[in-house]
Amino acid sequence: MIKEKTPFVIAISAVSGGGKTTITKLLNQKLHNSKILFFDEYNFNGPDDIINWVDNGGDANDWDVSPLIKDLQVLLTESLDYIILDFPFSYKHSQVSKFIDFSIFIDTPLDIALARRVTRDFCNSSTEDILSEMKNYTSRGRRGYLNMLETIKPDADFVIDGTLQAAEVINIILDNLKN
Repeated sequence: MIKEKTPFVIAISAVSGGGKTTITKLLNQKLHNSKILFFDEYNFNGPDDIINWVDNGGDANDWDVSPLIKDLQVLLTESLDYIILDFPFSYKHSQVSKFIDFSIFIDTPLDIALARRVTRDFCNSSTEDILSEMKNYTSRGRRGYLNMLETIKPDADFVIDGTLQAAEVINIILDNLKN
């Protein structure tokens, strides 16, 4: 009996504003016969206060990602070549890690990631809201970013420079996938 080929699952991780969504979408355009699952399209049950969660060990398994796993299992039955996960936890979530074949971490400097996130999330916000977010970042939020660099990045199969142009990142990733 010949086993059918299953899709190759690629996880893309980075800090918030690090380029996960952009790179995931562009990679999907370049990889034939692929589909994407985006972490942010789900309403997961998880910690209410991310920084308290990080301060208490930040166990990715505290997040109930069952809806994503269910969708991933469905895609694994399709005749796809690739499944790309925009997934911040990469190998750190035990239920998802067993499906991942290759993990990429986009290593974006924190100042660039923060600027991207504020530009994206606060484009219609007041100056007071933006200043409040900056105060939160410096007093608490930065710890969450640093935690990802300490916990997710070291386990990635491949780390890419997040300051590179998106097209260059895609070309480097495609070269690495060929190998």
